[in-house]
Amino acid sequence: MPQALPKSRQYYAEISYQPYTAQVKTLKRRVPVPKRTNYLHTVISVLLLTLIAVFIMPLGFQRVTKSLLKGSPYSAIEVDYYGLRFPTANYLSNDLLFNERYLTGAQVKKPDMQKLPETYELTDLENSLKNLMAQYPSVKPSVFVWQYDTEKFADVNASEIYSAASIIKIPVLIDLFRSIEKNQLTLDEKMTLTDYYRAEGSGSLQFKGENSTWTIDNLARLMITESDNSATNMIMAKLGSMTDVNSAIRQWGLKDTYVQTWLPDITGNNHTTARDLATMLYNIDNNPKFLDISSKEKIFDYMGHVHNNRLIGAGLGQGALFVHKTGDIGKMLGDAGIVFAPNGTKYIVVILANRPHNSVLGKDFIVKASQIIYNYMVR
Repeated sequence: MPQALPKSRQYYAEISYQPYTAQVKTLKRRVPVPKRTNYLHTVISVLLLTLIAVFIMPLGFQRVTKSLLKGSPYSAIEVDYYGLRFPTANYLSNDLLFNERYLTGAQVKKPDMQKLPETYELTDLENSLKNLMAQYPSVKPSVFVWQYDTEKFADVNASEIYSAASIIKIPVLIDLFRSIEKNQLTLDEKMTLTDYYRAEGSGSLQFKGENSTWTIDNLARLMITESDNSATNMIMAKLGSMTDVNSAIRQWGLKDTYVQTWLPDITGNNHTTARDLATMLYNIDNNPKFLDISSKEKIFDYMGHVHNNRLIGAGLGQGALFVHKTGDIGKMLGDAGIVFAPNGTKYIVVILANRPHNSVLGKDFIVKASQIIYNYMVR
């Protein structure tokens, strides 16, 4: 049998086998077919290369390469490279490092605040609150209750984010006393009221004289008792603006509370949750590593003299004491504090209520919910 021809050669043989004989037919050569030239494709390619070489490359050299090598001819114009890399930093930032804004998450591994210890969920109390909610379909509430002795709790939408309104003054107050304990400022230091700090809405400071001076103690008391917006803005400025407050909140381990707007926050851009507020109240009262006893006493002095007692306070029994802070804007009404009942019962309660704009139904719901919670706790 003849050997097979190598594949690398462009020949083939037609071979037929007969008994006792072998006949090899004439070898045939495969002639390659020449490729057809696509002249249109060639013309287009040449034109594109010419355009790139004549126009784009010189333009790129003049505007990019040359400026990188020799510097921009417009020395007065600076490029914000950080803004190009992080375009949302100006409105999503919550911290400041080396004068650059950036977004940081909550410190969850080693937070400064302790978590609320929870044992048993009070489902019967939650059901009572849900039955009340059914009577107010236009009100969307968030409720958190925590009892000291038993560590039992009730949670109705407590992790949902709500507008904070003036309740945002609680973390501002905490950050103030944390700064005092770090010897960054004192309650006796003074600030001057100017038009820059004046803010409409609640509080009497907006009507005081230009260039009048106020101690930090005066401002903090006005911020809580009168919910004074001008005093709050002055304190935040003293602390290092909203950025400092947000940075502190992240260090505490709270991820859903943040300040985005100077007060008054009419549109509700400052946010929190009922659970975050309850955690703050717990740490003011129960965590000496977070705030010392003198800071706690001063904070409770402010919060024990809040002028607005028409919300949770209106639903408490006779003789009950309440340290708290309220919040009120068109779409949200809320109250957060610690109740001291005459029989020794003590509990944290936070009620936030989204409502139709300025609807009295929000207030009615909070008062009745407070009555339900109080009667349940002291029974």
